[in-house]
Amino acid sequence: PVDNGEETAAAKCTQLCLGELLSVADLECSLCIRMFFEPVTTPCGHTFCKECLERCLDHRPNCPLCKQSLREYLKAGSYSPTMLLQDIMLATFPAQLAERRELHRAEMAELSNLTKNIPIFVCTMSFPGIACPLHVFEPRYRLMIRRCQETGTRRFGMCIYENGKSFADYGCMLEIRQIELLADGRSLVDTIGRRRFRVLSRGHRDGYNTADIEYLEDKKVAGEELQELQYLHENTYRLAQRFCEHGDLASRHILMQHGPLPEKEEDIQASADGPTWCWWLISILPLDPSYQLNLFSTTSLRARLTQLQRILTALLQQPP
Repeated sequence: PVDNGEETAAAKCTQLCLGELLSVADLECSLCIRMFFEPVTTPCGHTFCKECLERCLDHRPNCPLCKQSLREYLKAGSYSPTMLLQDIMLATFPAQLAERRELHRAEMAELSNLTKNIPIFVCTMSFPGIACPLHVFEPRYRLMIRRCQETGTRRFGMCIYENGKSFADYGCMLEIRQIELLADGRSLVDTIGRRRFRVLSRGHRDGYNTADIEYLEDKKVAGEELQELQYLHENTYRLAQRFCEHGDLASRHILMQHGPLPEKEEDIQASADGPTWCWWLISILPLDPSYQLNLFSTTSLRARLTQLQRILTALLQQPP
């Protein structure tokens, strides 16, 4: 048996021998020109950082170097690390590897912030507490969704497009509940609306939009004002129930898609965004997106309920 001293000497010798034969440049990814991070090797024998390869495969399913098809590799959906290369890097350039890991950690921390430079998906209106299924196929959004998964936040902002701006001034944070990856890299993403926000400033990152935001919160009321609000809430909910029963074939179809009217909540001011049933109703009513956005951005539950009451009364007066 070798004693510990001899083992350490052997390790030092390996490091010296490998260090003399290799330079850091030999261990660089040809895509990011940085030291490999989580290196993976394709079936055609080329090695890249896992993240770099994924970003290339978002655009086309071919090897970035030899252009060989990687459709089957992409379909398998798992990229195993090249263990030998990781061991060599650790043995020869431990300090540089630690630095590369630290850089990656800092990038992940920056991507995890949920008020600064949050990723924005520009697509559809989404609402607090309401499911929002998405089909993700554009390369920029494939990257965005993957980052939301890797950082662990599982959240991104959803805004609608607005003329003259890249996207509207208000949006909803979405939380990823489940992802179904398709063989060609597209995905079906099941999300649910969380909090509403206002856009403070707009930016870009790697092809997708970003924003600095502040969260919206309904103004709380008390005493007589709260009693009036509760009365208005009861009345509007009753109208919503009538509307759901009264509807024609088209609205019954909507109910089948969106499920039944959510239950009333005990405390109508418990959530920063007010009762979920209001958002459910706003999402199914035949409203213009600019009008939906108007209802969405108000921080007065009273104003929201008053508008809903007006709309429901008008709809209920039409023959089914």
